[in-house]
Amino acid sequence: MTGTQGFLKRHARVLVVGDHPTSTAPRRRRPPRPTPRTRSLRTRLLLLVGVTLLVVCSTIAGATALVQRAYLMRDLDDRVTVAADRGLDGAGRHPEDADDLSFLTGNGHPPGLIAARLDTGGRVLAAAVVGQDAPPQALTPAQSAALAGIAPDGSQHTRSVPGLGTYRVAAVESGGSRVLAGLPMDDVQHLIGALVAVEAGVAGAGLALACCVCAVVIRRQLRSLGRVAAAAAEVTRVPPPQGEGTGLTRVPERDTVPGSEAGQIGAALNRLIDRVESSHAERRRGEERMRRFLADASHELRTPLASIAGYAELMNRGTARIEPVLAWRRVSAESARMTGLVEDLLLLARLDEGRPLQSAEVDMTALVAEAVRDARVAGGGHHWRLDLRLDAPALVVGDEGRLHQVVSGLLANARTHTPAGTTVTATVEATDVRCVVRVRDDGPGIPPALLPTVFERFTRADTSRSRADAGSGGAGLGLAVAAAVTAAHGGRLDVSSVPGRTEFTVELPVAGGTTEETARPAQRPSPASV
Repeated sequence: MTGTQGFLKRHARVLVVGDHPTSTAPRRRRPPRPTPRTRSLRTRLLLLVGVTLLVVCSTIAGATALVQRAYLMRDLDDRVTVAADRGLDGAGRHPEDADDLSFLTGNGHPPGLIAARLDTGGRVLAAAVVGQDAPPQALTPAQSAALAGIAPDGSQHTRSVPGLGTYRVAAVESGGSRVLAGLPMDDVQHLIGALVAVEAGVAGAGLALACCVCAVVIRRQLRSLGRVAAAAAEVTRVPPPQGEGTGLTRVPERDTVPGSEAGQIGAALNRLIDRVESSHAERRRGEERMRRFLADASHELRTPLASIAGYAELMNRGTARIEPVLAWRRVSAESARMTGLVEDLLLLARLDEGRPLQSAEVDMTALVAEAVRDARVAGGGHHWRLDLRLDAPALVVGDEGRLHQVVSGLLANARTHTPAGTTVTATVEATDVRCVVRVRDDGPGIPPALLPTVFERFTRADTSRSRADAGSGGAGLGLAVAAAVTAAHGGRLDVSSVPGRTEFTVELPVAGGTTEETARPAQRPSPASV
């Protein structure tokens, strides 16, 4: 038991102290260091430009110093060679005296010149240095030893002479005489050092100035990009617009110039904002249409249902105030009205989903003629006319029943919303590429305010156009169904209306191509009463 307690104490101590790899003691985390990708674009550009300028300036300064040093060393080597040849000429006057340096006593020798006589083994026999306004002074043994071992082949050597500094020396031989000459390198080294210092100062100042200029230029050039980023951030913070107002911040016009990348981004951001607002506006309109659609559909369905429920209640009570046959007729009529409304709604839903209709070749001439005959029977108080303008057979590919519904709906719309005595003309035009059906009436016309929404669902103009009776007319789905069916057949339905003339135009693609017989223009009959 004691061993177990000791084991637990040791492990508890480890957990508390935290010196075990599995210790639960919290560790202090260091903040992450900024990486090149986390730095701002401005900082990265400044670093890149600064490093590039530093490399360029260093390269230029180094190359200039090397070229200048090479030039100065070449000039010094030439002067050393000239001094050696001159000393060899002076030594040639006394070839028998191997340690004669009398040629140094003449004029024209540069101060600091070293001259020496060598033996065949390269040892220094005699050496002296020319002073400034002073006779030559002999070199010490240590200084002479620093010049030993140089072959008399005219090659240049660098030697450090104690007490005198660094020299550039060369040895030559002629006629048994061997002479060494050397000139100090201190002036060259000082000049090169001064040149490097000047170049470093100029390069540093130029680098600092260039970095400052680049910082200002980059800051100015990226200012528009910063404004674009600020606008984008503002857009992300603003909630989506709920009403008609936009509420979204746009990039200023000056930051949308297409000539720069920032301008292109700003213009693209503005287009994106416009698209977002358009989508939100379209969604709001769609939601509003859906709410209105549901409300209208509920109202239209509730009316016949209420009528049916009322008649059923009266019949259940067995009251004598209503005849059963009349009640059943009213119930059947309301049921038929509700059934038609539901069928129209289902048809619109199927067309909205893109479900295909039946496809067959349909003769629009016969279809329109039949629809006009049916309209004449239903609306005897109107004048019905059929006008055929055919340059080719009026054949289209589609659902004959739905196309008949379109034409009948347009004729019924004209009958319902125009007074008795109105002339309604159905025109069929056909060419090699299209078939057009026009339904025109000379009634009071559609109000201009209603014209843009005439093909929307549950749109009615009861207060603007006269009706035959209060109970006539549908639920406002006829034109919406006609437009949807026409669009499903690859065509379009248009309307134009002024007082005294309202015309609906159905344009459909023809079924086939041109043949020799159909290519010939047909004789156009004059409008005839049906």
